[in-house]
Amino acid sequence: RFLTSKEQFHNYLRAGGQLDEVEEQKKEVEVKQEELEKKQEEKEEISNCCSRPPTKRVRSEDLGQDGENEKDAGIEAEEPVERKRARGQNKSRPCMKPTHYEQIRLCPSVIQGCADKCYFGPQCRFLHDVGEYLAAKPADLGLSCVLFETFGKCSYGVTCRFAQAHLGDGYQNIVNADVAKQWEGKLLVRNNLSKELQHQLRKRKFSFKKADEYLRALAKSRGDGGKGGKATGCSAEEQEVSNCTTHQEGLGDGPECLVLAEQEGSKPQALQSPGLTDGEDTSSIKTVGPVTDEDRIKLRSCEKRKLEIQGKLYLAPLTTCGNLPFRRICKRFGADVTCGEMAVCTNLLQGQSSEWALLKRHHTEDIFGVQLEGAFPDTMTKCAELLNQTIEVDFVDINVGCPIDLVYKKGGGCALMTRSNKFEQIVRGMNSVLDVPLTVKIRTGVQEKINVAHKIIPKIREWGASMVTLHGRSREQRYTRGADWDYIAKCARIASPMPLFGNGDILSYEDANRAMQTGVSGVMIARQVPAGALIKPWLFTEIKEQRHWDISSSERFDILKDFTNYGLEHWGSDTQGVEKTRKFLLEWLSFLCRYIPVGLLEHLPQKINERPPYYMGRDYLETLMASQNVDDWIKISEMLLGPVPTNFSFLPKHKANSYK
Repeated sequence: RFLTSKEQFHNYLRAGGQLDEVEEQKKEVEVKQEELEKKQEEKEEISNCCSRPPTKRVRSEDLGQDGENEKDAGIEAEEPVERKRARGQNKSRPCMKPTHYEQIRLCPSVIQGCADKCYFGPQCRFLHDVGEYLAAKPADLGLSCVLFETFGKCSYGVTCRFAQAHLGDGYQNIVNADVAKQWEGKLLVRNNLSKELQHQLRKRKFSFKKADEYLRALAKSRGDGGKGGKATGCSAEEQEVSNCTTHQEGLGDGPECLVLAEQEGSKPQALQSPGLTDGEDTSSIKTVGPVTDEDRIKLRSCEKRKLEIQGKLYLAPLTTCGNLPFRRICKRFGADVTCGEMAVCTNLLQGQSSEWALLKRHHTEDIFGVQLEGAFPDTMTKCAELLNQTIEVDFVDINVGCPIDLVYKKGGGCALMTRSNKFEQIVRGMNSVLDVPLTVKIRTGVQEKINVAHKIIPKIREWGASMVTLHGRSREQRYTRGADWDYIAKCARIASPMPLFGNGDILSYEDANRAMQTGVSGVMIARQVPAGALIKPWLFTEIKEQRHWDISSSERFDILKDFTNYGLEHWGSDTQGVEKTRKFLLEWLSFLCRYIPVGLLEHLPQKINERPPYYMGRDYLETLMASQNVDDWIKISEMLLGPVPTNFSFLPKHKANSYK
């Protein structure tokens, strides 16, 4: 009874939910059409009575071999062409810069109340006159500011789009001392990029001592200074190992190193003690201060911090949508483990602020990791050492599952599954410089019917990884078809005793129960298209409480409200922060629209790859949230963040989400 046609669906939304008006309009149109048809029939009858029109002459050349008109035959031969389903990413999307929706910007020194100490001096291009800025500033979006209510102070002052809640006489920013005192000394968001560290990275002055030591040993183990030539006197198998491995155990002089040296006596001497090269005298090393063994003896695998997350619910790193506000939503609904978005190691090493923003950790994320993407051991090992020294994480994950061409063609992501030498060097190198566990996320393989994960997983365990996550699809499958959980179960048995998490097609507690019965250590809720966590972030609650939650449209709208509040806290409550929050909200709405309310389903549960027909919700808001029209997503954002700027444009990241 909820099914409807595409035209009725969009007419209902255009009418603002007034179904009676829509039906009346339809009836009026039908009545008018009937009247026009009757008048036309009457005219034809009158004309037929008066005179009979002459027969139309058809030239012989217009007739085909069968004697029928070629034009008519062509019309009949034409069949409606099925619309090809859009896939992939919308490349070259329009980038909305702050100048697009805010022509005049106030100087940061004025916002912070120190206009006499402008950071830019006489060359400042920003506005210093508050009155002139307020005259051109867009109208406020509401009477209450989430930053002022939560923290007792809004650091955005007059630029806040809710400034009337905390502006006093003379445009002074009001501070609620009692509330602000509760947050003094508390670090809400960690892993920020300091200016000093950014300067060191840009000037290449950061010290990568452990990584350089590993890379020197790696180059020496090849026997040719790193050119990849064959060492003399080695068999083919020994040469393959020496060319693609540098044993992390050789980086220290502890007892573990001695035992391995005896077992692997055929290895080159450089691998057994890479810390000192031939002919190098320890007395020539310059030292400052007391001599310690911290830089000479690394932690053994048994001394490293353990990653004990078996049986926990793991929210996977979700590019674009897995931002900090979204992770806070999932954490509130019961996610146990969270991970930041995929970060490119070369961008982190260059000190790019936008890439470092992906590593930020909220104080509510008790088990948190970061995911790195790279194709070469030098950049990945250095990046691992950089993060080990500068940020607080519980584990570091290597992305060996990304299927997109931009990453794959550079040798990263899924391509590492076909580059076993580089893959081994990366895992061993990162493990040698990290004090936290190292995990790896892989797919079943690159080609659709050729699974290779079961061959790689034992090697990953040998190389020193603490855990593997297996996505039950190949690169060619991307996010289509069903995940192969039988194959995941086989790999879980092979991986033992190393934990293996399964990933793919988890959209209900029943799916999670079936997944756990395969023998995996846990399940990862990730971004399969459609994506489980993005479609219904309350999935974690359903799994823990073992029930189907028939969540109402008002409850779902409250979740969106919380997301916007978290977004304003994270990205800011000025115009730039509001529009950035709107952008990520719209990206999330492109997945949320695929959720089908439990009360409307004929059978439970909803399957993750099912595309529903057009249906009417139980109220206007539920119907609006089911729309796959970009304009309707923008309408929802305007209900939360006010009207969009006049020159606003939005194109979803995925083509599959952008059809009407």
